[in-house]
Amino acid sequence: MDRIRLVPHDVMYAEKISSLISSELVKNALGMDDCQTSVNGVLNFIRGMQLAERENQQLSRVIINDTSEIVGVTTLKDIEHEKKLCHIGTWIADPFWGLGYNEQAKEQILFIAFTQFNLEYVFAGARVENIRSQKAQAKLPYMTLSVEEEFPEELIKMERQEKTPCVLNVIKRDDFLAWYQKCYYDKVVND
Repeated sequence: MDRIRLVPHDVMYAEKISSLISSELVKNALGMDDCQTSVNGVLNFIRGMQLAERENQQLSRVIINDTSEIVGVTTLKDIEHEKKLCHIGTWIADPFWGLGYNEQAKEQILFIAFTQFNLEYVFAGARVENIRSQKAQAKLPYMTLSVEEEFPEELIKMERQEKTPCVLNVIKRDDFLAWYQKCYYDKVVND
């Protein structure tokens, strides 16, 4: 499997990201319009992410595969340092679906969330109609599914942003770090 790396946003990526996110499959899954997926819309997104990162409110990274292709974007958003929580959003361009990039990107950015930002909870979710995203999240061994009743305020926040009903899942720091330690311990022992 290809390995990925996460790199900071740069305006030089705007045109390529626009072409990838303009795919009907991706655009519809994310509920985006033509203005948001245009080069100018992506430039505005990149500039917004850079500003939010400077203010320590978000961390967004471009996902690059080992052949230097942009395959998507992953973001820790709405970081609340006092409450030790945030939300995660990841999209992968449809030519790269099913290749493991989503899982790798989440693994890398979650490691940052829990070790550098010292967060306790990272919420993931999806629009109710986005079955593909729900299935991808359900495959992650460290994900706790269907936490809408336990965290109603986070569900409300997500549904306000998405303007549609959503499902809510969470990655808890202890669950992720236990999985990560076991995964990498097993890899070192078996290599």
